[in-house]
Amino acid sequence: MKLLSQIRLLLLSIWLGSSVFFIGVAQSAFAVIEARDLAGAVVNRNLMILNIGGLAIAVLLLLTSFIGSARIGSFSAWFERFLLIVIAAACAVGQFVISFWMASIRSQISGPIEQVAADDPLKIQFDLLHQWSVRVLMIGMAAALIAFFVIAARKFIEPKQTAEIYDFKKEFKI
Repeated sequence: MKLLSQIRLLLLSIWLGSSVFFIGVAQSAFAVIEARDLAGAVVNRNLMILNIGGLAIAVLLLLTSFIGSARIGSFSAWFERFLLIVIAAACAVGQFVISFWMASIRSQISGPIEQVAADDPLKIQFDLLHQWSVRVLMIGMAAALIAFFVIAARKFIEPKQTAEIYDFKKEFKI
């Protein structure tokens, strides 16, 4: 069980670390690549990988949360599962809802999106979806961080194995 818990922590930390790294990649892409459409394509591609990977990891961790769950507290197990569902939902919504809508709006705009007037309804809608994309990713990252600590803290709060009853006769040879 200890090895499975460590593997689960590793998977969760890989996704969380990738999410933090993605933020830097997104900022760097827009700072370095002059064509903002190309920078957006790079960021969109990396976000797709991050969302699909997060969805897969969250589902895998959710399924493995049922292994050995009798040994841990019911509240802790269900709280962990809730957090994993939040991660999966955030990744799914980010990838299959928000990204889809943003791509749809992008296809309706002719030319680079930064050249569209700020009061254009499509530009306003695109910017709003971008804000929601950031919020959803942050919610997933916060849930992953909390889930990481819930899983990691188990070794300190897990109930002890039932010990054998102390036998005075064996100890003192009465």
